[in-house]
Amino acid sequence: MEGEKVRVLFNNIFSKIEGLRNYAIEILCKLIELNAVNPTYGGPGELKRADFILKQLEEIGVDRISRYDVPDERAEGGIRPNIVALLKGSEDKTLWIVSHMDTVPPGDLSKWHSDPFKPLIAGDKVYGRGAEDNCQAIVSSLVSARALVETRSELKLNLGLVFAADEEAGSKYGVVELLKRNVFRQGDLVIVPDAGSPKGDFIEIAEKGILWLKITTHGVQAHSSMPHKGLNAHRVGMKYALMLDEILHVKYSERDPFFDPPYSTFEPTRKEENQQNVNTIPGKDVIYFDCRVLPKYSLDDIISDAIRLKELFEKTYYVKLGEKKIGVKIDLEVVARADAAPPTDPNSEVVVKLKQAIKIARGIDARVGGIGGGTYAALFRRRGFPAAVWATLDETAHNPNEYAKISNIVEDTKVFAILPIL
Repeated sequence: MEGEKVRVLFNNIFSKIEGLRNYAIEILCKLIELNAVNPTYGGPGELKRADFILKQLEEIGVDRISRYDVPDERAEGGIRPNIVALLKGSEDKTLWIVSHMDTVPPGDLSKWHSDPFKPLIAGDKVYGRGAEDNCQAIVSSLVSARALVETRSELKLNLGLVFAADEEAGSKYGVVELLKRNVFRQGDLVIVPDAGSPKGDFIEIAEKGILWLKITTHGVQAHSSMPHKGLNAHRVGMKYALMLDEILHVKYSERDPFFDPPYSTFEPTRKEENQQNVNTIPGKDVIYFDCRVLPKYSLDDIISDAIRLKELFEKTYYVKLGEKKIGVKIDLEVVARADAAPPTDPNSEVVVKLKQAIKIARGIDARVGGIGGGTYAALFRRRGFPAAVWATLDETAHNPNEYAKISNIVEDTKVFAILPIL
């Protein structure tokens, strides 16, 4: 009989969620319209989205809402807001669903077939910047709370919903601050819907180490018709970058099938403008590397390799101007670093419950593994929280024409809604 009651309860919740499909679309479209590009990348930040989410939570009628504002003069309103909501259960333990409100910039607008901040609905897809990363998770969180409140479901665990700032630029104003303020307690369970697979069959329990390097090459500026009077920082910088790229790929080449992709990646990405005109030898050149490194390797070793190569280049490349010898100078700066966090135990409570919920709601047997992307989960794992990362995603994050599938939102919501009942 007890099993029958649970089955009826779950079916009622699933039916309610299906009935909230239009509400989910409405919320997703509104979130996309509210530009929340991270201030680090020149955007306004999360204030408008936070105010909107706060209003939704108040209308839903959750048991408790807290707001944690962190000062940041770059952002609209001078703050980076974080919203924490709670639905109370019978046990003194909380299952947290942690999503982020900020987004990256849209990038090259010519690559978009619509305005990235005006949602476009096409069949099952809603296009717009941040649709999948991470508005899909925000919507699933809100819909799960509304469904549980409106079905008057009794929860075992508290359901905690976090809508945090600054995930796209290090989390200083977001989860890092919430951890400092002891919002979470040991024994709590954490789910981060910020990575996954198109089928919803993948649970991330480990992440690679992350290292961002800024490489600034200093040469001697000159007229491009007289290159012998200059030292071309662009040429030296390119040679350095290509050689570093080869060294890292050869030295750190081992594979680990637990991760996707199963190897360390070293990608030259951003390139700063060095000249506005064509006919000048650049005296300065700046390039960035984004390294995603298997946990078996040390980030310190990679930095040491980059330094040794820099020292070699500084001895090798120079120009003689009369009696004066001017050598190239290369500055290395670690822009971001996150050593690989301890993985979550695949037999931990959060993983076991999540697998169970996915099976009940979706009929899917989920597998576990690791990724190269960085999520909030690493921050929690370093603090001893067994965090799991899961969502159903087509992996369009950061791409032009990013979209979220309405069906994915609905199906993910079913999983989140029953988790605190199990």
